[in-house]
Amino acid sequence: MFELSLMCPEDRIEAVSDALDALDALSVSVEDADAQTDAEQALFGEPGMPPPKDGWQRSRVVALFATEAAARDAQQLLTVQDFFAGCQVLGLATVPEQDWVRLTQSQFAPVDITPDFWIVPTWHELPAQALRSIRLDPGLAFGTGTHPTTRMCLRWIARHGAASAEAGNPLGRVLDYGCGSGILAIGAAKFGATDIDAVDIDPAAVESTVQNAQANGVQVQAGLPDKALGTYHTVLANILATPLKVLAPLLCAHVASGGHLVLAGILERQAQELQEAYAPWIRLEVADAEDGWILMTGSR
Repeated sequence: MFELSLMCPEDRIEAVSDALDALDALSVSVEDADAQTDAEQALFGEPGMPPPKDGWQRSRVVALFATEAAARDAQQLLTVQDFFAGCQVLGLATVPEQDWVRLTQSQFAPVDITPDFWIVPTWHELPAQALRSIRLDPGLAFGTGTHPTTRMCLRWIARHGAASAEAGNPLGRVLDYGCGSGILAIGAAKFGATDIDAVDIDPAAVESTVQNAQANGVQVQAGLPDKALGTYHTVLANILATPLKVLAPLLCAHVASGGHLVLAGILERQAQELQEAYAPWIRLEVADAEDGWILMTGSR
């Protein structure tokens, strides 16, 4: 592969990126050209949402091409366009061949949820201390156990599931709303839940949940949101604050008397607005916190 590097001002990034995409670039990335200097700028949005701007005042745009000829053609075509004014070519370089599968796999190590409950990619051996585990590889749907919101939900499932089992009272009927990879539904199954519905608006997430549940040898009924029927002893929703507020009446209606509501995808500063949104039905409290994220729970 070959890498074409460009320097672009903020107002040219979108046009240049679109042009590179149209010129059959395999990928296009944008990074702060002033990173690691005094001129570095913070640029971020709420997790899961697009950033507030397309790039920095001085952005390095990097495009990968399959062949040198394609990269050089793209360079020549770009430099004569009106929208390229103010941009410059930094260089064209060969990208060394790598085992990209192995490189990607090396970035995902086993994740400990509790000392004896682990999320383990299929290419890793199970840790000796893992009495319970979920086998899960990175995929198209959110939820690999690496994000704080997922870990907090799984910690709640592990602690509550273990305590319920000791008391002879299993987790009961479980709803995983916005299931993504199905990791929370699978976690509930690992701790004794036997009647589990997992729903998502994304058909790819539904398919991912089905495949991951089968790979872990557990039974989960996965489908679109209209498959969530009746009430549940445990309702889990790891989404984001804004959709969680919109879904407040629906999610609370699914919580059975004496049941639990477990919400994640919430930043610490959003705790009060979630409490206010759910106050007509369920009183929420902060049950866990990690890296600026919180877990909120309540009982009917």
